[in-house]
Formats: sequence, structure tokens, C-alpha cells
Amino acid sequence: MRRQLPRLGLAVVRGRSMLPTLRDGDRLVVRYGANPRIGQVVVARFPGGVIVVKRVTLVDADGFWVSRDNPDEGIDSWSVGAIARDDVLGVVLGRLWPRPALKV
Repeated sequence: MRRQLPRLGLAVVRGRSMLPTLRDGDRLVVRYGANPRIGQVVVARFPGGVIVVKRVTLVDADGFWVSRDNPDEGIDSWSVGAIARDDVLGVVLGRLWPRPALKV
């Protein structure tokens, strides 16, 4: 059986909801299909198809609860509810641009 390679890709941060951790325009390296853990930053799909970058803060029977780092900007699970496993698209591995960082 062949071992499947991780699917890596890029995502771009839009908005200020993840300040001070991430800024508008930051380019992120994402491992798609990875299993997120509490505290990790993920790329997820909100209801209506909006793609977001948020932090996993809780996992329960309803799914993943994701939050923004900036309480004054944006929306998160406290507005839209839990995110289904299929709607958590990938885990952010680090910032590629403008200043590299191994962990977010």
C-alpha cells in the first residue's frame, strides 16, 4: 500500500480578525486534510461557503468551534455555531510571507 503524501497549499489572510497573530495579506502554508487540535490555526468553511482562517478552541459532538484572535473584528463559531469536520479544510503550518514563522 502506498503512503499518501500530505496535500500542501497556500492561503491568504483577509481582514483583521486574527490580529495580532496574523495580518491582512499574510500568506500561509496549509496542510489540507490534516486533523486539527485545539489551539491550532485552521482554514475552514463557514455556512454560506465563506472560507476563513480561525483558531480551534473547542471540539465537541457538534464539531469544531473556531474563534478569532481579535475580539473586535470578524465572526467565529460563537456567531455561526460549530463547524463540521468536512468544513475544516486544513491546518496552518506557518506563515510564508511577509515574514516567515514556523508556528502560528
